[in-house]
Amino acid sequence: MNKAKEIFGFDDKWLIIIGIPTITLLMNAMMFADIMLEDLLFFFTACNGIGLIYTAVLWLAFRQVVFFFAQRFSKQEDTFKRVAGQLVVVFVLFFVLKGIMDPLLHPLLDGRAKTDFSHEVAMTIGSLLVTFLVLGIYISMGFYQQLQKTMVEKERLVKENLQSQLESLKNQVNPHFLFNSLNTLSYLIPEDPAKAENFVQKLSKAYRYILEIRERELTTLEEELGFLDSFNCLLKERFGDNLRISIKVPETVKNLQILPLSLQMLFENAIKHNIVSKQHPLHIDVFLEKEDRLVVRNNLQLKNQEQPSTKIGLENIKSRYRLLTKKEVDIIITQQHFIVVLPLVSPDAVVTA
Repeated sequence: MNKAKEIFGFDDKWLIIIGIPTITLLMNAMMFADIMLEDLLFFFTACNGIGLIYTAVLWLAFRQVVFFFAQRFSKQEDTFKRVAGQLVVVFVLFFVLKGIMDPLLHPLLDGRAKTDFSHEVAMTIGSLLVTFLVLGIYISMGFYQQLQKTMVEKERLVKENLQSQLESLKNQVNPHFLFNSLNTLSYLIPEDPAKAENFVQKLSKAYRYILEIRERELTTLEEELGFLDSFNCLLKERFGDNLRISIKVPETVKNLQILPLSLQMLFENAIKHNIVSKQHPLHIDVFLEKEDRLVVRNNLQLKNQEQPSTKIGLENIKSRYRLLTKKEVDIIITQQHFIVVLPLVSPDAVVTA
């Protein structure tokens, strides 16, 4: 039966055990109704006994036909060949087996069953209908199991693809952070070696956090804000009061989850594209909106850049949010501000990859 489950897609043991006696009884009740009314004992012994032999032989023979074609034409593109072959062979085999069994089993009815032509035709048609009904069950179950298998395989491939995309996106984060940090360090070394040394220590602490969360898809807002505090110290080493940061997030939402390093990437993005100077200080505000939306807003004072932005950082955040949570990141640009709205995610809302 294990082999049958592998080939048919389901274990047909109970279908056989229940199906053979049930079909036998129903067929005999229709074909030998007069005997059932006249002699119930003869009906259940002789008629039902012979009917069981007919049904069992036909069922098991046709089961082998289905088994053979399911093995021989197992691919999805061979479906038509498999079904057509089963129908033709079952139809021919039915008359072959009937021609063999009729002369052997009919005498056992002791001449009490009707043997006229019309009754014989009715029995044959009825038996054929039941045969193709059972065959239809096997074919339908096979289709259903094949569909389920295809859907499971498709889902597996989708998850693997999502995981692959996610890993690719996550791998963009660490080099991006390190590259920008080294740029900052290159500014500090000639200007103030003592600050450069302090910067390296804080960079080491920040990078330790990155290494700790690199395998995590989401982190709590509390952890992310803790890292952001260290990261902001690095930024202050370079920009001083020219960069003004305000973070106002209530404690009640700090257990919600956020994309790791997303805030850091948005801060880097704001600094990269905007002027940060004494005459034009850059303001970055982080605050809560509607209890589950974190807003990161900076004033717009764009640098004159020869090359347009690639927007890799923003696309990274948007793609990772979409893959992990099916939630969208909102980006709003006004004349005065550049605004990014990040969804805060409850743990049970994460899409398992």
